[in-house]
Amino acid sequence: MPKMKTHSGAKKRFRKTAKGKLRGRHAFSSHILEKKSPKRKRGMARPAEIKRPDRRRVRKMLGG
Repeated sequence: MPKMKTHSGAKKRFRKTAKGKLRGRHAFSSHILEKKSPKRKRGMARPAEIKRPDRRRVRKMLGG
């Protein structure tokens, strides 16, 4: 049986933490930033934990 390949787009965007959680970039953080408050933009700079409905899909794309 051939090995499963890691989704190359997913491996660039998501990272698994030491405890097995999934981290990724915040949504709505790349453009139209003028109207967003500085506090909101600072929060978006830090990685976000992937929400529960998407975890299974992301984990499958990362090959595990």
